[in-house]
Amino acid sequence: MAAPPPDDGVDTGRPHPARVYDYFLGGSHHLPVDAEFGARIVALDPTAPYGARHNRWFMQRATRHLAGPAGMRQFLDVGSGIPTEPNLHRIAQGIAPEARVVYVDHDPIVRVHAAGLLDGTAAGATAFVAADARDPELILERAAEVLDFTRPVALSLIALTHFLDDDQGEGGGAHAVVARLTAALAPGSHLVLSQLAGDEDTAWVGEAVDRYTTSGSTLVPRSRAATERFFDGFTLLDPGLVQPPDWRPELGVGEVRDGTRVPLYAGVGRTA
Repeated sequence: MAAPPPDDGVDTGRPHPARVYDYFLGGSHHLPVDAEFGARIVALDPTAPYGARHNRWFMQRATRHLAGPAGMRQFLDVGSGIPTEPNLHRIAQGIAPEARVVYVDHDPIVRVHAAGLLDGTAAGATAFVAADARDPELILERAAEVLDFTRPVALSLIALTHFLDDDQGEGGGAHAVVARLTAALAPGSHLVLSQLAGDEDTAWVGEAVDRYTTSGSTLVPRSRAATERFFDGFTLLDPGLVQPPDWRPELGVGEVRDGTRVPLYAGVGRTA
């Protein structure tokens, strides 16, 4: 794609995780620097695009369940990334037209394309909040203009937490950030989360961490136990914390599976 105007605040000199993810998904909303970086990651792990697609498909299946049998009508998607069809609101409102969806991201290029996130149904609502995931108070404040936090909300953190470090400084680290967001949720709410696994036998992960760090981005793989901590206060729905392709595959639409291992943990939890 052509580089956005300088006043959009897009750093065209180094890769950004949201745009690299778009590259993995075969999208067109990334820059040459993102494609170059993504190609280097694919050289380390040729299955990276396959894993990115299944991570996205996990979100879609989880949303089908939540908007369908679970009866959820409010969704908060933090770290939404560049719009890729079908997006969360398209699925949720396709099942429940009255669903209300708030997307949150801080990447300037996502803001440029935010209009693609706001074409929901007349009966429901869609909104975009420009905020960093490390600022949960701001997220909750602005999301409350659209969502009623006295009622259940489905909080979606898809491939987000591995871009948050464990620093216990002002931001409090990834677990503290997630705990603050989930503390605001009413009983009957859900948490949808996927996280890069840190205890898989994948030699390339350490090199990928180094490359992301060198590029100016955080990448923190986590063990199963550390990932399960994000679900404190939630009961994991069956089949528990699994690889993305293994979470309720019967809900998939148009997915391609070849048995390739995807080194991500994925799960959906519900509050009592």
